[in-house]
Amino acid sequence: AQPVEGYGPGFFRIAGQPLSGPLCLSPKGVSDWAGLEDRDTLMALVGEVDVIFVGTGAEIAHLPKALQAPLEEAGVGVEVMNSPAACRTYNVLLSEGRRVALAVLPV
Repeated sequence: AQPVEGYGPGFFRIAGQPLSGPLCLSPKGVSDWAGLEDRDTLMALVGEVDVIFVGTGAEIAHLPKALQAPLEEAGVGVEVMNSPAACRTYNVLLSEGRRVALAVLPV
């Protein structure tokens, strides 16, 4: 898994490359994420991570129950915060060797 090196309006920098749009970072690598309605991308991480940090953009937003409930039922923790906080928290726990993923919307 790669840390988030930086972010700005509409992009994230991962491994030195600017990537635009919503992303999912996990032990599987970096992939596109279709946003808060995209349950399948996150469900594919069940068994691989203990916690998924969801960055909802510049402001904190509630997750749709159709996204959050199945993850929690499968034993995956879901932590929702604004995208800057989600990136920072993900980076810290990733550096500690924790089994984490990040699904993040751009600011």
